[in-house]
Amino acid sequence: MATITASGGVLDVSSIVSQLMAVEQQPLAKFQQKQASYQATLSAYGSLSGAIGVFQSSLGALNKASDFNALSATPSKPEVMTASATSKAVAGNYKVNVTQLAQAQTLTTPGITSNKSAIGLGGKTTLSFQFGTVSGNYGQAGTALTGAVATNGISNGSLTINGTAIATDSTTSSARALAEAINAKSTTTGVTATATATATDGTLFKVFGDVSTTSGTYALKVGGIEIAALGENESGVTFASIDATLAGPSTALTALTNAGITFTGSVENGDLTFTRADGSNLAIEEVVTGDAQGGIGKLAGAVNAGSSVTASSGVSLSSTDASPITIAGSNPAAAGLTAGTGGTYLGGGFSQDANVASGTVTIDSTNNSLEGIRDAVNKAGLGVTATIVSDGSSTPYHLVFTSNATGANSSMKISLSGTDTDPPDAALANLLAYDPAGEQKMSQTSAAQDTKLTVNGIAVTSKSNNVGEAIQGVSLTVNQIGASTLAVSRNTAQVKTNVEAFVKAYNDLSGTLKKLTGYNADTKSAGALQGDSTAQSVQSQMRRMLTSNITGISGAFSSLSDVGIGFTKDGTLALDSTKFQKAIDTNFADIGTLFGAVGKTTDNQVAFTSSSAATKPGTYDLNITQMATQGELTTGAAVPASTTIAANTSWAVTLNDTKPSSSKNMAMVTIPAGTYTPAELAKVVQSSINGTTAFSSAGNSITASIDADGKLVVSSAKYGSTSNIALASGTGTTTDSLFGGSTAVAGLDVEGTLGGHPVTGSGQTMTGKAGTDAEGLKIEITGGTTGSRGTVSFSQGYAYQMNNLATQMLSKTGQITSRTDGINQSIKNVQKQSDAFTDKLAGIEARYRKQYAALDVMLANMQTTSNYLTQQLSALAANS
Repeated sequence: MATITASGGVLDVSSIVSQLMAVEQQPLAKFQQKQASYQATLSAYGSLSGAIGVFQSSLGALNKASDFNALSATPSKPEVMTASATSKAVAGNYKVNVTQLAQAQTLTTPGITSNKSAIGLGGKTTLSFQFGTVSGNYGQAGTALTGAVATNGISNGSLTINGTAIATDSTTSSARALAEAINAKSTTTGVTATATATATDGTLFKVFGDVSTTSGTYALKVGGIEIAALGENESGVTFASIDATLAGPSTALTALTNAGITFTGSVENGDLTFTRADGSNLAIEEVVTGDAQGGIGKLAGAVNAGSSVTASSGVSLSSTDASPITIAGSNPAAAGLTAGTGGTYLGGGFSQDANVASGTVTIDSTNNSLEGIRDAVNKAGLGVTATIVSDGSSTPYHLVFTSNATGANSSMKISLSGTDTDPPDAALANLLAYDPAGEQKMSQTSAAQDTKLTVNGIAVTSKSNNVGEAIQGVSLTVNQIGASTLAVSRNTAQVKTNVEAFVKAYNDLSGTLKKLTGYNADTKSAGALQGDSTAQSVQSQMRRMLTSNITGISGAFSSLSDVGIGFTKDGTLALDSTKFQKAIDTNFADIGTLFGAVGKTTDNQVAFTSSSAATKPGTYDLNITQMATQGELTTGAAVPASTTIAANTSWAVTLNDTKPSSSKNMAMVTIPAGTYTPAELAKVVQSSINGTTAFSSAGNSITASIDADGKLVVSSAKYGSTSNIALASGTGTTTDSLFGGSTAVAGLDVEGTLGGHPVTGSGQTMTGKAGTDAEGLKIEITGGTTGSRGTVSFSQGYAYQMNNLATQMLSKTGQITSRTDGINQSIKNVQKQSDAFTDKLAGIEARYRKQYAALDVMLANMQTTSNYLTQQLSALAANS
């Protein structure tokens, strides 16, 4: 407040004005009292809101009925695996034995001298990655054992495999014996051996002269079994007689069969070949005593002094985990093997997995170095990570491709194609081509494999180390090979803890309400919200909700008292532990329906998804008038037995486009070059489209299949009116060559009613419309037909209703927010009135000061006059 100093000095103006203003300012105290009262009420509502929020938090573990049915899963050896269980699990004990962990495939190029230098001539080359399953053995094929080995065997120390010495000696003289020696160490080497079949030279009998004897004898033996013989001065062993003996029936043929020796060809045609499947050596002998003429390699009449030819075979090695095999030793060549580390698929095959996206990347003069290829592959997001490794040798740099996914179906096939009729760059093809069924220029250093385990003796495989549904409702994460038991049990302790927390939170809220709305006789003070209608409404709504029965519920319980929860005389909730435990023991599954929102359907192809606060409990008849469909495109005719996709083929694919059309729903898709069967073509089309980033990042995909008429059907994986697909030619093989004459069909949304109420259909999802009893009730129809589809029942448990009530109360339009908004507005209004009155006081004070200052001047003047007159009168008196 401003201060005006009096000029006359007769009156104490400031003191007078201050006293007057003290009286004028008295209404300000009333404004402050009002504000303090409003602030106290606002603070009380803040306490109430906080208490409701804490109570609402306690409902989080009770909102879903499924949460009550969750089970705990406890392994005896957590270092072997960890586990979690859902309500679908069945309590019990399980024995789990993990024998193999999932891993990703890794491929490595041969070493080159520089990681920056250009590889090849820089011609445009498309690198295509496909993923699938490999068949065949991974290992090494040895060569046939030499005659010296067949005679003398393999000396000890000649061979080591993966660092383990293979015990050999003079008896290791055949592929069969060598395979047995290798397999004796397979536990430590991780390698098994198979002896290849032993076969005689197909030209051995190309020349065979009629045999005759004079003073001697002749016998023809195969593997020690006599198939022809002559005594002294006899003839008659001819190509015809030998062929007749082998044609059977004959004693010789029976003996050969029993010895595991088979034959093909004939002596007449000069291509007779004997084979021993077990890899044992096979000797063809002509035993002659005295004089004999003709026979193997002899014309009739030519002297035959006898002959012996021993055929040997080699071994084929197979890695048990498809990893490279290291061959060493003092003389591995004696075993028909080459020193070093390596391996390939022998007689391999590749089957593409249509559900694993494939992709392509272009290599040209701008990126045809190891670093360039690495960066291009990583940037393309093909599901492969490329790295460069240096081994320190004279050709140190290796490009390494590792699949981003584990599992046997994530094995890679890498093919290269050029532009139009031009072949791929030869240097790149020689470095990067990898086909388990063909050229394998890269080396596999780690094989794609599944997790393998048994559950109670039943074999289970998984693409990853996260194994879902091996036990229904249980998810396993395996960490290492080993055995463990798994105990799956109801998590009743957690349910009881959650319910106890609910009771405590309500009582805390009730205590807060009691404090805020009640009267404290000890302090003789009323609560800040005593008599407040909103606070009283909150209290009554919650109590009324908790004392009412749940409608629309199916199960053993319909009220809190059924499970031992009830109000005491002082208005708090109490939990009867004995009664609650009995409810757990007898009807555990029904406790969840008492607290959470529950939706049940009578049709197993109809699933309850969710509800809203507006959904009314009840049972609704479901009627479907239109099933949801997918957009699809079908070839006009059956796909031929063989379809060739040209190099540099790309198609413009539009998937799940909107109206108006959006460019983000269209992408150019590269189809790997190759010749495909109908089934293979469907796989490559599906994986190529799904591997396109524009689609995968948006969650869009397709399925491709061959229908009963042999036609290729490409369908959007999405259902509904926004499900569609269209193809147009880009480069290479045209879409018309496959889909000419076909017409695309758009998808349809599901249509029907819920309890006779209208719904909104979106794909396979049906949602009750606003303003109806079924508002917000959402279900998914995954199969079946149109017509009556049973019923959908919905009930709202206590926790669900209380959560909705708390949300409503605390919402922007809720009663508490509305009340606090009103209080805040009142505080503003009082402040506004106070500010206006304060401004008015300034004017009053200024007027008082002006008036009393003027009075002070007037009094001062009068005082001066008085003093003057007094002086004059005094002077007159003195002079008289």
